[in-house]
Amino acid sequence: MLRHEQDAWAQGARRIAGVDEAGRGPLAGPVVAAAVVFQRDFLEAEAGGALRGLTDSKKLPARRREFFHALLTASPEVDVGIGSASVGEIDSLNILRATHLAMARAIGELARPPDLALVDGLPVKGLSVPHRAIVGGDAASLSIAAASVVAKVTRDRWLTELAAQYPAYGFERHKGYGTRAHLDALRRYGPCPAHRQSFAPVAQRVLEFGP
Repeated sequence: MLRHEQDAWAQGARRIAGVDEAGRGPLAGPVVAAAVVFQRDFLEAEAGGALRGLTDSKKLPARRREFFHALLTASPEVDVGIGSASVGEIDSLNILRATHLAMARAIGELARPPDLALVDGLPVKGLSVPHRAIVGGDAASLSIAAASVVAKVTRDRWLTELAAQYPAYGFERHKGYGTRAHLDALRRYGPCPAHRQSFAPVAQRVLEFGP
């Protein structure tokens, strides 16, 4: 989980940001990205200690995600930036461009720009710093895994808050994904302002419930 960081250090990069997103697939809510920069000595010391078991957020139970989120956001040796793109931006730009925008915003929220960003997935347009795209990076790099956890926990909390505004949809349970319960609620109540109208299941309901 440190191979990519070690390669970057060997090439002269000192501040390395892991970057990942959460929420590309849901039918509702923003897409959220996180950028995480570890101090090198902390990362090397804790890779087999406090950070042991940190990996792709989708592979971690909620309790472990919360544990790592608390550790990462409270540690002075870790610099965290969070960015998002709204439902309106997703609908106007498309989800890929909105995801790239969220990632750029996350990097912009770091205390200082990184020398290099390790990004989960494919190359990203519009980043202000050099980056290296790594498919499956959230399971291959501790920096990207950390960003995966921060983005996931942040977005899950936002969707739980959104559920208080729109209780009929069960956002606190499915976090906006197209579960059977969510699709049933869409059929019954139609979309709310938190839904992505450019996504097909929502667009169909817009036509049915529109004026």
